[in-house]
Amino acid sequence: MISEPLARVLVEQIGHELGAHQKYLGISIYFQRQSLAGWAKVFHDQAIEEAQHAERIMSFLVDNEVRFELPALKAATTRYRSAKAAVETALESEVKVTALFEALASAARDAGDHRGLQFLQWFIDEQVEEERTIRGLVDLIDSGINLFQAEPLLDQMT
Repeated sequence: MISEPLARVLVEQIGHELGAHQKYLGISIYFQRQSLAGWAKVFHDQAIEEAQHAERIMSFLVDNEVRFELPALKAATTRYRSAKAAVETALESEVKVTALFEALASAARDAGDHRGLQFLQWFIDEQVEEERTIRGLVDLIDSGINLFQAEPLLDQMT
């Protein structure tokens, strides 16, 4: 079994991951509306990955016999004032999620929950990659490149 405090915050994290899933779908729709199919695909793929993260947490909780309810989700916007604003929203989200996973790891460590701490290490490693990728997209936009011309570069970055 995992510690009660860790189980409680992992259930909350399911909500954060599913919220990120919705946020990325909203960003994907924004880019679709701009006829930027490559950018839309990047964020659609990221949305799927966030849902998979939630599933990973749910499976871990089920495997450890934790009963839980799925957290409620808020609506996610599909409207942004610019491509940069959309990507910066994604970066803010990833930075927040990194802090949440670090707090989860601290909670597991403080509870002496080695099973939970081991499980969380994968997510902490994943967050390094997530932040790096999104920062690269911000840098690409900041370079001033035409977003249509940048689309072939996206596969190399993600």
